[in-house]
Amino acid sequence: MTALLRYQTGLLLRSQRWLAPLLLYAAFLAVGVDAGEPVLGALGLAAAALLPVTAWSVRICVTQEPSAARNAVAAAAGRGRAHLAALVAGTALPALVGTVAALAVTATGDRRGVTAPAAVTTGLLAVLACALTGAAVGALASRPFVRAPGWSVAALVLGSLLALVTTGSPAKHAMTALITGARTATADPPWLACGGAVLLAAVCAVLACGATARLE
Repeated sequence: MTALLRYQTGLLLRSQRWLAPLLLYAAFLAVGVDAGEPVLGALGLAAAALLPVTAWSVRICVTQEPSAARNAVAAAAGRGRAHLAALVAGTALPALVGTVAALAVTATGDRRGVTAPAAVTTGLLAVLACALTGAAVGALASRPFVRAPGWSVAALVLGSLLALVTTGSPAKHAMTALITGARTATADPPWLACGGAVLLAAVCAVLACGATARLE
């Protein structure tokens, strides 16, 4: 699996297709987050913006290989394992960027009433919850479930929106915790949301890898 992850990550970095989603994320942070604003609210925005970015990144990774290369990797390692490596690679880069963003927001935000460790813990859990929820959206909105590029992009946009506003979504739960904390100046780490996101991403990955092994 390590070799597959290196392969998928190398493809992603060399293709430079990662630039578009990460530039979108940087632009959102530049416009939506100001230095000196309440840190928990700013962390909520930073985490929420990561959801569609991660979904986009996952879609890039699972569609970046030419058919011949994908078939060769599948023959050597199995289609399910190859697909899992693409999902993990597509999730890891946005999650890393989101982690850096959360630390930067914590350093520059107004932490009045909230300690730095509490803000960092809350922000990182929210980032993880939103990134994993985005990964689940990306896994379901890409091959093997949705093959046509136009429909895949439409499913990606709609799925990301629903994940941000639907009651019961781990991402919405994490955002709500941060927004409420910003009003009350109390940091309640969204452990439940993070656990739910881990479970959701794992289930979607199993479904996507199983479908890939059966259908492709």
